[in-house]
Amino acid sequence: MSEFVTELNCQLKVRSDTVWVLHSPLIYNSDLIGQVIIPTEFETDLSSVPRIPVIYAIWGARAHREGILHDYLFCEDSAPIVSWGVANSVFLEAQKSRGKSIYIRYPMYWGVCLGSYGFYHRRKVFDAVC
Repeated sequence: MSEFVTELNCQLKVRSDTVWVLHSPLIYNSDLIGQVIIPTEFETDLSSVPRIPVIYAIWGARAHREGILHDYLFCEDSAPIVSWGVANSVFLEAQKSRGKSIYIRYPMYWGVCLGSYGFYHRRKVFDAVC
């Protein structure tokens, strides 16, 4: 059964309003790819929902854990290394495991499918997020 097995423990990075830093590992057990351990000190911007008023009101701040998992799987040296499509599928799976409604998880999944390809394998796990 897919599930997050640890609690989310992160904090805003010093001198940033958008970058968060994990203070303990975030562990997710996936039916698709097995266990994923996102390490302490991993930097993320959570879910990158456009700040367009109606879109952000509906989908913003809805999938923090899932966004961190997706950001991690997009790193070129994540463990495991997965394809762009599998990373997006795990994002969808993780949202379902957390009980997100189809009206939240599918538009967010389609959003990452449409807007994320240029970010796939563009950074390493411990690269700083600007």
